[in-house]
Amino acid sequence: MQRPTLNIVVIGGGAAGFFAAIACAEVNPDAQVTLIEASRQPLGKVLISGGGRCNLTHACFEPARLVQNYPRGGKALRGAFSRFQAQDTVAWFENHGVRLKTEADGRMFPITDNSETIVECLIKTAASAGVKLQTNTRVVGVKKLPQAPGFEIMLKSGTEQKCDRLLLATGSNPMGYKIARELGHHIETPVPSLFTFNIPDPKFRLLAGVSVNPVQLRLSGTGKPPLQQTGPLLITHWGMSGPAVLKLSAWGARFLHENRYQAKLLVNWLPDFNQEQVRQKILAVKTQWGQKAIVLHRGVDLPHRLWQYLIDRIGITTEDRWAELSNKKLNQLIQELTQGEYLITGKGVFKEEFVTCGGVNLNEVNFKTMESKLIPGLYFAGEILDIDGITGGFNFQSAWTTAYLAGKSMGSELANRGYT
Repeated sequence: MQRPTLNIVVIGGGAAGFFAAIACAEVNPDAQVTLIEASRQPLGKVLISGGGRCNLTHACFEPARLVQNYPRGGKALRGAFSRFQAQDTVAWFENHGVRLKTEADGRMFPITDNSETIVECLIKTAASAGVKLQTNTRVVGVKKLPQAPGFEIMLKSGTEQKCDRLLLATGSNPMGYKIARELGHHIETPVPSLFTFNIPDPKFRLLAGVSVNPVQLRLSGTGKPPLQQTGPLLITHWGMSGPAVLKLSAWGARFLHENRYQAKLLVNWLPDFNQEQVRQKILAVKTQWGQKAIVLHRGVDLPHRLWQYLIDRIGITTEDRWAELSNKKLNQLIQELTQGEYLITGKGVFKEEFVTCGGVNLNEVNFKTMESKLIPGLYFAGEILDIDGITGGFNFQSAWTTAYLAGKSMGSELANRGYT
């Protein structure tokens, strides 16, 4: 007697959806794998990511180090990365004809510097593996079948599709959260991650284009240990951006959301030196250039425009000379250089990333298989989960990993349950 063909549906035609569908179809060529995407063009986020170059992973090949780049989900990913990590991602794409390169900061891109290379690879590989792609198909609901194993998928067109196993790879789309919630899962409230800081000071904004590396940033009032990050900072027309800001926004996503993006930020412009070392540098320049204008002889390695702004903040004028600097002003200057206070009054956007903190509660998912612990046959992959990484290719890596494990499990493990 011929066994029934395993019918698998993946909802969501993004990076995670395609990668999972491919993994499933490759591990079980006899399964019927259908990928449903709401838009006309799949992989839209991949296409515009990384400024159109697609930063698809990071050259961090030790799972214990890799998980440190995830404000949420790192613990759950530790085991998952031992099964499929960045090195496996590199090998997978190179085995499918896409050569990668590593930039100085560890980010990895296709050697073509074109995200279309990744999109074409995934679409072509999915087609070769026999994945059936349905675009412009909007899902409005999912029901668990009461008697037979499987699910019934309701489409906006009014038609229905049945499947034995279902993967939700809908990213941060509210419909995906709605489906997961209706099937019994708890959703951690989605809030933005990876964003820039709005600083209301108009004089500060006039410094747009000035960059400093490194800078240490610390959010005040977050408890102990404090939320802080060190790295490059870019001053913009609306406030602050750059890797240090984006990383801090990720780690502080919940705190900042709860405080309506109103917070005090402490900035150390000279993190390579402690306060006493900064004091000695200032005293040395005061001794050497006593009759010179403070604005012209700064004694610390900072952009001139930024130095002008910082001394202006504490009331030092363009005419003031080093010899005239009082101890009170000297202490204020050291404080400004090492613990300057800035008010965050809102968030901007980071155009190259669209990342959400929140999603399906990780305690409800088996991270060996990515199958739901509550609903047999239901799987999750990608950003629908309460996982998010800092900028640098880490969000794509968690998508590849969770998708690969889900796809492989849906195909191979279920093949032993009476299906082809």
